[in-house]
Amino acid sequence: MKKPVRVIDESGPEKATRADRPPAEGFVVVVDGHFKSEFDTAEAAEASGQKLKSTYPMLQIQIYDAATKVRTLLA
Repeated sequence: MKKPVRVIDESGPEKATRADRPPAEGFVVVVDGHFKSEFDTAEAAEASGQKLKSTYPMLQIQIYDAATKVRTLLA
């Protein structure tokens, strides 16, 4: 009996992100000083941050704007 051959779809190289470097564009949720999730809009990043903050109120959550390089603390 032959084993089935697995086919891996190679759609191309993915964008490698580094957790220790800030992104060049977009908005990022920063949790306790660490870059976590990247978003295209500030509203999406803030909604994600507020959801985390409501679940885990002890976390310090900021929104990082890559264009202006400014961090905004969520209250």
